[in-house]
Amino acid sequence: MNIVACVKRVPVTEAQPKIAADGKSVDATGFEYMLSFYDDLAVEEAIRAKEKLGGEVTVLTLGASEASKELRDALAKGADKATVLKDPNWAARDARSTAKVLAKKLQELGAEVVFMGRVATDRDNAAVGPYVATVLGWACVTDVVKLELAAGKGKAWRETEDGVETIEFALPAVITCDKGLNEPRYSGLKGIMAAKKKPIDEVAFDDVANQQSVAKLEFPPRRKDGRIVGQGAAGVPALIDALRNEAKVL
Repeated sequence: MNIVACVKRVPVTEAQPKIAADGKSVDATGFEYMLSFYDDLAVEEAIRAKEKLGGEVTVLTLGASEASKELRDALAKGADKATVLKDPNWAARDARSTAKVLAKKLQELGAEVVFMGRVATDRDNAAVGPYVATVLGWACVTDVVKLELAAGKGKAWRETEDGVETIEFALPAVITCDKGLNEPRYSGLKGIMAAKKKPIDEVAFDDVANQQSVAKLEFPPRRKDGRIVGQGAAGVPALIDALRNEAKVL
């Protein structure tokens, strides 16, 4: 089976964002980076699919050449090869253009099943996976917490506010991965050494223009300072009054 995990390199969660001088972008000076949390689940599920069904795993990213660090870690865990679609403006690319670029490359790779994180931990819009599937005309199951794959078909479970949905689908398909689907493995010394010999291709692509643009970037207003309305049981009436008449949540 031809399996692809699409991943994204994102700033670490401890990064303190600053607005750049243009007022429309984030100043990334001094940022450290990591693989987006949910994409780590996608890589693990791709490797598990290969171990069960055979085939090959390609890790694909749209971004800077420096993303090879995160891709090398995926190779150490068991992926077979990796591709970077080199894009110096990756941080400003919208979901539509990202999806169209990825979809074209996935066709070239002959992918049969594609794994992605349910959401990237920088933008948090959860749009690229379904958009890729729409462009390709494939099945798509999002927020998957359990998965069974077989030749030409699959069965997925996804948690919703109303319970767990069970969905059967035909391949090819795009699967977006949620917490609980798996526990990502660590890369061992043998895998790290083997990863040094595995290929990482850095390739150009036919650009797709953004459909949206950022007009202005600003931080949300600072929250009001909290206050203590009382202590112990004697403070309960004042607390209820504040919740009812100030916060208006009662």
